[in-house]
Amino acid sequence: MPVISSTTNLEALSLTLVAEFDAAVKRVWRIWEDPRQLERWWGPPGYPATFEGFDFQPGGKASYYMTTPEGEKPRGWWKFTAIDAPRKLEFDDGFADDSGAPVDALGSAHASVDLEDIGGRTRMTIMSTFESEEQMEEMIKMGMEEGMKEAAGQIDAVLAEHART
Repeated sequence: MPVISSTTNLEALSLTLVAEFDAAVKRVWRIWEDPRQLERWWGPPGYPATFEGFDFQPGGKASYYMTTPEGEKPRGWWKFTAIDAPRKLEFDDGFADDSGAPVDALGSAHASVDLEDIGGRTRMTIMSTFESEEQMEEMIKMGMEEGMKEAAGQIDAVLAEHART
């Protein structure tokens, strides 16, 4: 499994996941910038993602849903706040209603993705920061930490499938 660590810090209102891959930084970057590759790993196993909109540029937005084993389709959104290819990506994210509009009741989080070359391999650090302790605790209770670990565990297969892309 590529996940090296997963750390929650209630004082900093953050959840940080670190994973390493046997692929170059530019190759790992593509699993973020290509929505078809992103769909292959975003979301834990059994909850495939479908990106309906994907405007990969600062200020751009992405909209997606995950299909549960029961056929339900919980929705989410991203707003890209910074992109420095192929090293750094930042976006705000949250839940959406059936029409794709943000659900304010659960607030939003901010994700920062950093890709670092470690001798031809890549270390990926994803840090999610939350608006409040209550929001962070609720997201952890909903399974966010475990879901992120499981999702990242699917990346090796995507990297192997798309090795030439």
